[in-house]
Amino acid sequence: MSRVVELSDLHFTWPRSTQPVLSLDALQVNRQEHLFIKGPSGSGKSTLLGLLAGILIPQHGRLSVLGRRLETLGGSARDRFRADHIGYIFQLFNLIPYLSVVENIILPCHFSPARANRIRHQGTTAHQEALRLLAHLKLTDPALLCKPVNELSVGQQQRVAAARALIGAPELVIGDEPTSSLDSEHRTVFIELLFDECARTGATLIFVSHEVSLAALFGKTLNLPEINRAETLAAEQ
Repeated sequence: MSRVVELSDLHFTWPRSTQPVLSLDALQVNRQEHLFIKGPSGSGKSTLLGLLAGILIPQHGRLSVLGRRLETLGGSARDRFRADHIGYIFQLFNLIPYLSVVENIILPCHFSPARANRIRHQGTTAHQEALRLLAHLKLTDPALLCKPVNELSVGQQQRVAAARALIGAPELVIGDEPTSSLDSEHRTVFIELLFDECARTGATLIFVSHEVSLAALFGKTLNLPEINRAETLAAEQ
């Protein structure tokens, strides 16, 4: 089975800090795998996701995502790679406040011809695909869809962020605490959408959450503190 993520001897320390946040000997994630990552606050979960998305770059080590060595790419190349291949559901959503719901969702297709082409090859349009994803997330009120996203509830914004990450069939979907603002009903719908869309497109899913009860839904669980040697290295310094 081909690897989507392979890293080895990876170290990351924030600027102006002497203490490493992450020190990982190795990690592999297979294609179409659903990986749940758990760990307490401050254990490096969001930092790891930032590295996998090419938002951050390790100071040392090898990091391969979808066959590309991210630590060897420049900033603009990493941005292009992320836009084309990775759907990222940010913890703070990162929606554009003055754009409507649908405009926010189709935004990645303006930055990534690869995503737009994948939608066209399905025989549909970005607008129609946005509406399909919203229907799956139970956001179908026409009046709601025309509103700027800053007029939506936090839970509604979270679902819009998920649809934006999924549009255009990215090969890797990353969720950073993506269910934190959802009630139990919408949380179930949300997880079902992620699994259904990843199954439909053959995408790999990497999901971080404090809600450890969700781990049972995933094929693989990683307890990050068990493999992160950062605390050990800090104690040795």
